[in-house]
Amino acid sequence: MDGNGRWAKKRNLPRSAGHKKGAETLQEIVKGASEMGIKYMTVYAFSTENWKRDEEEVNYLMDLLRQYLKNELKEINKQGGKILFIGERNMLANDIVTQMENIEKQTAGNDKFTFIVALSYGSRAEIISGVKKISSLVANGDMSISDIDEKSFSSALYTYGIPDPDLVIRTSGEQRISNYLLWQIAYSELFFTKTLWPDFTVAELKEIVDDFNSRERRYGKV
Repeated sequence: MDGNGRWAKKRNLPRSAGHKKGAETLQEIVKGASEMGIKYMTVYAFSTENWKRDEEEVNYLMDLLRQYLKNELKEINKQGGKILFIGERNMLANDIVTQMENIEKQTAGNDKFTFIVALSYGSRAEIISGVKKISSLVANGDMSISDIDEKSFSSALYTYGIPDPDLVIRTSGEQRISNYLLWQIAYSELFFTKTLWPDFTVAELKEIVDDFNSRERRYGKV
């Protein structure tokens, strides 16, 4: 969800205003995606690299996250959505982690759609974590090296039990993956839009999904 800062700069507003508007956009997009029948949606909310930003901005983002966890995610629960979080939880404040765990428990029985929030997330860190888990199983004699395959490795990632993405959308005109779901998007379709995230709409999401549905996916086959 890229472009909050640039959206604010274009309007001579503080970056915090862009993040606030971005959170409002997210609420609309989640609701719209659910109504479109999308069963799984993952959003890149905060990366491990984002911790390097200005302390004031990071603190604002964490406070905004607290509000979002307290208020907006209740609406997703009402809509029948299951909420999951992936990322390095040990880097987050204890009260935020507690909120996340409570939300996951409260929505665990919902099955209309699944909303995944990548928070303090970095794909390289996730892959290294998976390697360590597999290595530990092998070292303890619970798994042999010959048992290691794509399925067993996928089960060691944060996204275990979640289907690989069919489509990845990046807003703001940037055309890079930025350490996001690198293992999982091996055969995902990619779509880059110049729209800044706060300006992204459900109508544009529908257009992108229509474009996706017109593509032929061969998964390496002829």
